[in-house]
Amino acid sequence: MSTATPSAGGAAAPSADSMPDRADEQDGLGQQDGLGQQSGLGQQDGLGQQGRSVQYRRPARAVLMLEDGRVFTGEAYGAIGEAFGEAVFSTGMTGYQETLSDPSFHGQIVIMTAPHIGNTGVNDDDYESDRIQVAGFVVRDPARRPSNWRSRGSLDDELAAAGVVGISGIDTRALTRHLRERGAMRCGISSVLNTPDAGVGVRPDGDPQAGLLARVRRAPKMVGADLAPLVSTREPYLVAAAGDEPASFTVAALDLGIKRATPRALAALGCDVHVVPARTTGEQLLALAPDGVFLSNGPGDPATADYAVAALRTVLAAGVPVFGICFGHQVLARALGFETYKLTYGHRGVNQPVGDVATGRIAVTSQNHGFAVRAPLTGATDTPYGRVVASHIGLNDDVVEGLECLDVPAFSVQFHPEAAPGPHDAAGLFEKFRDLMATTRTARAAAASPGGSA
Repeated sequence: MSTATPSAGGAAAPSADSMPDRADEQDGLGQQDGLGQQSGLGQQDGLGQQGRSVQYRRPARAVLMLEDGRVFTGEAYGAIGEAFGEAVFSTGMTGYQETLSDPSFHGQIVIMTAPHIGNTGVNDDDYESDRIQVAGFVVRDPARRPSNWRSRGSLDDELAAAGVVGISGIDTRALTRHLRERGAMRCGISSVLNTPDAGVGVRPDGDPQAGLLARVRRAPKMVGADLAPLVSTREPYLVAAAGDEPASFTVAALDLGIKRATPRALAALGCDVHVVPARTTGEQLLALAPDGVFLSNGPGDPATADYAVAALRTVLAAGVPVFGICFGHQVLARALGFETYKLTYGHRGVNQPVGDVATGRIAVTSQNHGFAVRAPLTGATDTPYGRVVASHIGLNDDVVEGLECLDVPAFSVQFHPEAAPGPHDAAGLFEKFRDLMATTRTARAAAASPGGSA
C-alpha cells in the first residue's frame, strides 16, 4: 500500500500484446557513521559531457521504519510519499526490473542486497507483468545514470512515474541481517515526515517517527492475505504455440500471479496456453479440454486460496496432468491434504540451491516465496489422490521444494523454472510437463481403443 506523488509525464510499464491490463554502516537509528559518501546524489560528478560538471539535485530525506521500531534514514528514491508493506530482501545481483514487476512481490517492500542497482536503466522487454508490483523499493547505491543499449530511461524516473515510493543510501546489509535474525516484518517508507530537513510535506502526527511507526503497525499482515485475485488477469487470454505448426497440446494456466516468461516457455514447447483468472472453477478449467493444467506463482498466503484448492481437486479427480510452481506448488500441497506455513524470512533471489531427491542432482534456482509446504522429506505419504513424495529439498534449510504424485499425473516445485531473472538449471521441468501430457494422452487413447483396459 502506498500514497505517492508520481512525476509528471512518466510512462506506465508496458504490457505484452497477448495480455490484457492487469559498505556505509548505520547504527539502526538513522545515524550515518561517516565511513563514506553515498552515490554522489547532490554532488558534482566531475565527469559530465564535454568536460562540464553535472549538477545533481539533492533528493528529499526519507525514512524506513520497521514494525519493531528500528529506523534507517536515507534519501528518497522514486516517488515522494509513503508506502507500507512486508519488508523482504532479494539476493539477486541482476534482474531488478523482473523483480519489480513480479506479481509475487505484490504488497511487499523489496530490499535489494546487491549494492548497485539501476545501472542498466529500464527497457520495454524485461517486464514480467503490465506494471511495477512492489509496494516499495530499497537500494543502497543507485546508479547515477543508466548505461545500456536497451535503456529508455532511469529506474528512479520509472519508479516515480509508477508512484512507487523508495529509499536509497541506507545500509542494506544491516537491514538484511536484521530481517534474517528477526524475520520478515511490516515496514514503511516515508519521504514526507514532518522533520526540518524532510524537504517536502507535513504530517500532523506530533512525533513524526512515532506516527510513522503507528501507521506501519496498522498495515495488513501477510499471514491471512488473499492477494492472488488482485494481480490475476481479469479476462482469459491465449498465448499461442510458437512457430507455424499447429499446437501439440492445450494447457489451462490458472493465473495466481503469473509471469510473462511462463506461458512463453510453454508456448515454445508447442502448447496453446489459455491463461484464466485465479477464481476459475475446476469445471471451467476442464471445459477447455486441456491436456494439462498449470498453476502459477503468486503473492499472499496460500492458506487463503480455497478457491484454487477446490478447482485443483476437481482437476486431480479427472486425471488431467498438473504442474504447479511457487504458489501453485503450495496450492497442490493443500489440495493433497498438506499444510503450509510462513518462513522466517523466505527465499528470494536467483542463487537458491535445491537437491533432486531421485537423481541427486543439484540445481541453482530462482525463488520468491515467504510460505512453504509442511510435508515429510522422506518416504511416500498416502493422500486422497494416492501416494506423494517430496521430490526436491532446499539445501540451505531443508524446505520441501517439490512434490511428486505417484498415482496421479501431478507434480510441483517451489522454485521458478522459467527463471526470469535467474539461472536456467530447472528449465527442463517444462519439458517434463510436456512429456507427462503426452504420456497421459497416449495412455487414455490406449484405454479407449477396442480391447483397451478401462
